Amino acid sequence: MATSIELHAGFHLKPYPSSACQRPRSLHSRFSCQSNGPVTIAPSVPAAYADADARKQERTVIRLGLPSKGRMAEETLTLLKNCQLMVRQVNPRQYVADIPQLSNLEVWFQRPKDIVRKMQSGDLDLGIVGLDTVCEYGRGNEDLILVHDELAYGDCRLSIAIPMYGIFENINSLEDLAQMPQWTNERPLRIATGFTYLGPKFMEDRGLKHVCFSTADGALEAAPAMGIADAILDLVSSGTTLRENYLKEIKDGTVLQSQAVLVGSKKSLTQRAGVLNITHEILERLEAHLRAAGQYTVTANMKGNSAEEVAEKVLGQASLSGLQGPTISPVYCKYNGEVKVEYYAIVICVPRKALYESVKQLRSIGGSGVLVSPLTYIFEEETPKWLRLLKKLGM
Repeated sequence: MATSIELHAGFHLKPYPSSACQRPRSLHSRFSCQSNGPVTIAPSVPAAYADADARKQERTVIRLGLPSKGRMAEETLTLLKNCQLMVRQVNPRQYVADIPQLSNLEVWFQRPKDIVRKMQSGDLDLGIVGLDTVCEYGRGNEDLILVHDELAYGDCRLSIAIPMYGIFENINSLEDLAQMPQWTNERPLRIATGFTYLGPKFMEDRGLKHVCFSTADGALEAAPAMGIADAILDLVSSGTTLRENYLKEIKDGTVLQSQAVLVGSKKSLTQRAGVLNITHEILERLEAHLRAAGQYTVTANMKGNSAEEVAEKVLGQASLSGLQGPTISPVYCKYNGEVKVEYYAIVICVPRKALYESVKQLRSIGGSGVLVSPLTYIFEEETPKWLRLLKKLGM
């Protein structure tokens, strides 16, 4: 006999029959692993493996979890490579690798949700996953700390989507959805999702009643058309897939904005030797690379009687101030055996969107021989995110 599991007041997940160990395999199918065969008794665990907690504490190697498959995995490896952190995997079928630039570090390829779970269990020290995964499977665990919260890829949002047609045709906001008279205790709003923690929490925080969530995998967009659900809660990037399946997002229906993040275990950062130092280096490399993204170095020569005179001309232009101001240095030339300074070299850093305007302004005040090159890294005196991490750790 099926039962109803209460998650929050007014919210229920309706599981499949509790006999055997049936569970949903997709939106419309189930499978059963019930067996009438003989029971196999697992062998006793050797003494050397018995005390898992002790072994975790004894572990000295530092472990970084990375996504094992998909676009997130590819973009993570690309980011690390751009930071001169080359992940070396001897065999693509193996789940363990290393980064030669970081000694005493193991890289473990895992499913994103398993990275979060294994950080909580102490089997991983650091991990790169989507913020949505941290929030769904971390569930507010205070041991999980966001070391870097914007790695600039994997951008998406966790949103509620409803059909464009039928009773939802004129429903355009979460408020409209909540006020529909169709939803009652006997006939609640049915939402299919893989986010069974964030979904109910979002609805409860906003005071919505008569809502139930069902767990589903695969193409959720098909659920409303098949009559399995009234709405879905899923990750959205461009929204094209929703529109092609006649679904729409609604105002105030975004649960979470997500992108790739670097997360660390507070316990590991404060107690395991070497974790904090490696985190510092990873963080500095990431910040230097990300800060330089879309930035260009512009160099030009300009005639002038002094560096101060040239600086006055440069700073008089809105887009030529650089990060902290232009660098101006003399250009030494030899005329008739005498070394003289007639030109000064100007070096500034400008963003891509202001590049051409900056070059035009330089030439308008006498700049010549303008050279442009992309920046690879910008290292600060100290990484701001490192200082924030130390504050979170109480250091």
